[in-house]
Amino acid sequence: MSEKEMSTLTGTKSALVLDQKDNVAVALSDLAAGDSCLVAEDGGKKYSVTVIEAVPFGHKFALAALAPDAPVYKYGEEIGKMKVAIGRGGWIHNHNMYCDRGMK
Repeated sequence: MSEKEMSTLTGTKSALVLDQKDNVAVALSDLAAGDSCLVAEDGGKKYSVTVIEAVPFGHKFALAALAPDAPVYKYGEEIGKMKVAIGRGGWIHNHNMYCDRGMK
């Protein structure tokens, strides 16, 4: 993302998608339940997602509903799977996601 594109996110509730394959975005500020967040993808695509629970700065939230055992993608790589179902805009962290790498 260019410096100019990043500057348009300053001062707004915003988040980044780090890779086109990702199904999560990373919050660029603390978000409260009900906040509408501007999501920016590399290449300039932007859209709004309303978070359904508080999401701390630097944490992930779902860009679409995810079922139990659904893969979670960040950086274009699977970083884990969901323990439980979550709706679009839900906070994803170790309380509702697990990683089975090295367990097989």
